[in-house]
Amino acid sequence: MKILFLGDVVGISGRSMVLSNLLSKIKDEKIDFVVVNGENAADSGVGLTEEICKDFFNCGVDVITTGNHVWDQKETMSHIEKENRLLRPKNLFEPSPGKGFGIFTAKNEMRVGVLNLMGNVFMKKCEDVFEAAEKFMKKYKLKEDYDFLLVDFHGEITSEKAAMGHFFDGKATLVVGTHTHIPTNDTRILKGGTAYQTDAGMCGDYDSVIGMNKDNSINRFLKKDSTKHFPATGEASLCGVIVECDIETGLAINVENFIYGGELKNSQYQSHKVVWNYPESYQNDNS
Repeated sequence: MKILFLGDVVGISGRSMVLSNLLSKIKDEKIDFVVVNGENAADSGVGLTEEICKDFFNCGVDVITTGNHVWDQKETMSHIEKENRLLRPKNLFEPSPGKGFGIFTAKNEMRVGVLNLMGNVFMKKCEDVFEAAEKFMKKYKLKEDYDFLLVDFHGEITSEKAAMGHFFDGKATLVVGTHTHIPTNDTRILKGGTAYQTDAGMCGDYDSVIGMNKDNSINRFLKKDSTKHFPATGEASLCGVIVECDIETGLAINVENFIYGGELKNSQYQSHKVVWNYPESYQNDNS
């Protein structure tokens, strides 16, 4: 059983890369279930539309998660009520449209739970995420209510994400962070068997500032002439995580980061050997 999670899809560039390549990657990697964070997929780089959701589902996506930009396209508030494969963070203040958790059927008929959470630090106000997670774990159990559990934790800071990973260790198949748009190099299986990565990165143009036009972004920092943020439009990289799951336990057997195309296409699987040449004075002093 293999699950592919793709990080935040940003704008037309990221969307086009997903639509053009996902089906072939599902076949190549023998993927059984696909989750994509789509909260930045609209042309403007914030929110997503009903049409975008349909396009994602038609190209092999099983579930779409979101985050703080979930309502930036107003039509989502009505669309999410009728589309159970589109999730919003579960710990949004109630009443909120839609759901933050669902149980779905993979291609191999296995049950996959998908939980969408949003952090509290430097994010829009929402219910305490650890209290929400604790309530969830009391209600739902791995291998009882679902065969596998994927947690998309949409948050800003590393420590909050890391703590959530350990909190779910042994109770989820994968805990993966989203929101910061840069893939982290800490992909691993935790002590209790849960796969973890602090941030999946984005599916977008990395010749940018986290997916947005770099010149405009720099000008904003310099307080020079600039406009509202808008996405970069170069070739995107697909970034995410592939986890191989144990059917018996629901936990991870293997996990690896997934990077394909664009600016990051040459970064995957490359090792850089660093040789430190000691100064001659050091060698003489310690000979």
